[in-house]
Amino acid sequence: MKIAIIGVGLIGGSIAITLKEKKFASKVIGIDKDEQNIKKALSLGLIDEGKSLEEAIAEADIFILAVPVDAICKILPSLLDQLSPKQVVMDMGSTKEKLLSLVENHEKRGRLVACHPMAGTEYSGPEAAVPNLFSGKTMIYCDATNSDEDAFDTAEAVVDQLEMKTVFMNAKEHDVHTAYVSHISHITSFALALTVLEKEKSQGRIFELASSGFESTVRLAKSSADMWVPIFRQNRKNVMDVLEEHIHQLQNMQHLLETEDYQSFYKLIKKSNKIKRILK
Repeated sequence: MKIAIIGVGLIGGSIAITLKEKKFASKVIGIDKDEQNIKKALSLGLIDEGKSLEEAIAEADIFILAVPVDAICKILPSLLDQLSPKQVVMDMGSTKEKLLSLVENHEKRGRLVACHPMAGTEYSGPEAAVPNLFSGKTMIYCDATNSDEDAFDTAEAVVDQLEMKTVFMNAKEHDVHTAYVSHISHITSFALALTVLEKEKSQGRIFELASSGFESTVRLAKSSADMWVPIFRQNRKNVMDVLEEHIHQLQNMQHLLETEDYQSFYKLIKKSNKIKRILK
């Protein structure tokens, strides 16, 4: 099975590692607009060869789109135009509604399997790729009934190699839920980092006190702007909705501190502890 990976960074590179290790892929072709990324991916052994998309179309069986969601929107329609009836595209985008509406009437829509791996780190680039990134994590299939049966079977074989659990959602449902469990986490981390960086100007020793708790809370602020601004743009409505609720909760806590209502604050924290039912 020849695999073409468009975007040889954290996600694409980590997929390549597993598919090569398990010998699922007889050849991994890397495609990336940054020639340095191709060189790094080759030196790290993530890919076997770097090619243009046009060259890869002539030989690849599966195309895995692991670039920012704006780039997927640009690439996908023309890629579908050129596919043979046996080739399969898997997109790994973090938002789905806009993307899938873009190709919903495409005559080769069935060759696309829309996926979203709920896995990653705060790092980016080929050097960020790691083995077993996906093992035990969840892969979301979106609007799977719109994919051809054989195309879905092929994608499922890839996901099986990654050792992932699977769930099924429609595109709208996916974008709402990821806004709450992923996108808000990142925007909060960016905001917290900016808050501390601003305070650090006047109180220069603040980072000497930074503990593991701070590090775990703010680590997502290291994430790539190239990846996250397109996500916020495409999922703006849902992110705005969850951000409004988040700000409301922060304002409520601020008010309780201002009025020194520690009993109510205690109740809020106890209520928040119920998240343990979800995060075990």
